[in-house]
This record gives sequence, structure tokens and C-alpha cells, in this order.
Amino acid sequence: MLSVVLATVGAIMSIRNFENSFNNNHQRLGLALYGALWLQVSIGFFKPPRGNKRRSMWYVVHWLLGTAISLVGIINIYTGLKAYHNKTSRSTTLWTILFTAQISLIAFFYLFQDKWHYLQKQGVILGHDHGQPAVGSGTTLPHVNLIDRERGKVTLPGEPCAKRNALRNLFD
Repeated sequence: MLSVVLATVGAIMSIRNFENSFNNNHQRLGLALYGALWLQVSIGFFKPPRGNKRRSMWYVVHWLLGTAISLVGIINIYTGLKAYHNKTSRSTTLWTILFTAQISLIAFFYLFQDKWHYLQKQGVILGHDHGQPAVGSGTTLPHVNLIDRERGKVTLPGEPCAKRNALRNLFD
């Protein structure tokens, strides 16, 4: 909801303070993004309850629209920097570098966060207590099973441990 409020405030400020002839890509993309944002909000109000057969389709549309809004929003910032440069002839190199670094850090932490739990559970061993040596400490333990705590499943070494995600939660 905060995103919608901030986007609405930004749209009002843009209408009041700038020329809005929609003659450049930044303005046109911004208008399309604003419409898509409110479409996303509207779709959110009509979320079917769990167990309803329309829930899967709703989820896919809601997720795809949200992802598209995020990606096109990032692109629109670059088009805005270009439009600013074209209008003022001022350099936007520093802002472009800073924004690219910010997006890169966000992407890195997002991807790292997704794998952090997986990395942590690689050392969990069934029946391992603090008095016994862990696997990889020079001892070999036959038929060691790994615990997948999220799914309550015991897996064999070499068997993949799937991380639960929002799509899997929806279809389980």
C-alpha cells in the first residue's frame, strides 16, 4: 500500500510541476506503470480463497503483473535519466552508476537470501549430536540421512533438497 501511496504522490507532483505532453518514453512508461499499479491493487481485492480453483490463475496473473511492474519501473528510471540528460544536457553518469549499483546490490541480496537457508541446512545430519564428529571431519558415516526441516522429509546424500517457494506453497 505504501508503494501505491508514494506512486500516487509522485504522479500528482508530476502533473502539478512538469510539462506532461507524453512525448517521451519516460512519460509514457510512467503512465502505463501507474495504470498497471492500480490494476495490481484491484486484482488484489479480488483474491479467491485458498482451495478455489481460480486461485492458481489469480496467483500467476498477480505475480506476473507485479514482476513486470518492478522490471518496467527499473527501466523507467533509466529512461528518466536519459530524458533529463536530453532536456538539460547535464551529465547523468553518476546517477546511472549509483542506481545500477543499488539495483545490483538488491539483486545480490535477494538471490543470496533465497540460498541462505539452503546453505545453512547443508550441515544438518540425522542423529548428529555435539559429541559425535560431523561428516567431513575425517570420519565416514555410512547411510547418513539429511533432514529437510521445512518439509519434514529425510533425504539421502546427493538427493536434492528443494526449497519451498511461494509457487510451490500455492500448489501443495
